[in-house]
Amino acid sequence: MSPALILFLIVVGAYLAAHVAFEYIGKRLLIVSGAEYILLGVLLGPQVAGIMSADLLKSFAPVTALALGWMGAIIGSRFVLKNMVRVPGVTYRIAFVESAVTLLLVAGAELLLLRWLFALSTPRAVGPALALGTFAVASAVTGIEFAAQRYGGRGPVVTQLRVTASVNLFVAITTFGILLSGNHPAEASSIRPLTTTEWTVITIAIGVVGGALFHLLLGDEERVDRLFISLTGMVILVSGAATYLRLSPVMASMFFGLLLVNTTRRRHEVTAALHRVERPLYFALLIVAGASWRPSAQPAWLLPVFLFVIARVVAKLGGSRLATRLNDMLPVLGPEWGRALLGQGGIVIALAVNYLYQDTLALPNVVFSAAIFSVLLTDLASGRFAASVLMPRGMPGGAEAVATPTAERA
Repeated sequence: MSPALILFLIVVGAYLAAHVAFEYIGKRLLIVSGAEYILLGVLLGPQVAGIMSADLLKSFAPVTALALGWMGAIIGSRFVLKNMVRVPGVTYRIAFVESAVTLLLVAGAELLLLRWLFALSTPRAVGPALALGTFAVASAVTGIEFAAQRYGGRGPVVTQLRVTASVNLFVAITTFGILLSGNHPAEASSIRPLTTTEWTVITIAIGVVGGALFHLLLGDEERVDRLFISLTGMVILVSGAATYLRLSPVMASMFFGLLLVNTTRRRHEVTAALHRVERPLYFALLIVAGASWRPSAQPAWLLPVFLFVIARVVAKLGGSRLATRLNDMLPVLGPEWGRALLGQGGIVIALAVNYLYQDTLALPNVVFSAAIFSVLLTDLASGRFAASVLMPRGMPGGAEAVATPTAERA
């Protein structure tokens, strides 16, 4: 038996043991599994075992693009307009203020550090700093839903958390898509290069056209198998077109999913079809992300990573409290509900992989490392963060905020 095969068996055995352990612990301690797949990718990647070589990872590009597009379509399917209009406007104001505070604080702190640490010009440092700011905005939906199922899924705090997590995802994906549009490589032609706004509109148009084609080709198809196959084909088309044009496949697919669920009469079937292969594609993306990681050649690359983790915690807690206070909702939500937003979620990995494949933006390995480390640190505890807010009063670690009738109407 060759040493490579022995090492491969050891890695797979360790992964299976870790996966079983994570599943067992997760059911009892509200731990959301996923970090073990990143670690598996690191072990299989060029930095450790070398089983997944750099050339092999490049051959996975179509699968990676599909996974990115699929995650974007699932996030877009969350924005059902007829459900969104039933939520009070103050809930959205709080969510957008918290998102803006987190984005600006983390991006600003990283901009100052990257300029000083790597001697970058301000325009060159804006790209990685803004990318890290968008990563910081994103919050894990799974941990919130996990805790809500255990401790009750009703009440103003749960509604605020669900809306804020969705708004966080929308702001993060849209801002990241605009970032890629603004740093689109210039084409060697005599034609005027497209502006950031025009590339952003093209990104959205790819998703909208994909949704229109889906309705045109499929109509009111009722068979689940054909519906799933058609969805897969359209996600491949949308994400592939965005990837080919060096735009964000996540943003294009998000608008595809958003258009789809708001224009079809079979919304529940479409949503179910999207979720059918969510976990396999997500776990495959995590493995590829772990295998793609490598330490940056830049000295002191850990400093921006540590700053990202710390600044994000401060921004999430401070931003949520500030937004709540500005909208006079402290008596309803309490000052600590922002703890439930500390989990990162898989979308950060998707955006980080997308960033890693860009050749016009600075410090790709530093930005990618920050995303990996943050997900590893928060993924295991995202359910506990949410549970600490949603636990009934009197339980250890439970939230103290209680809604009043007057505040509920607000």
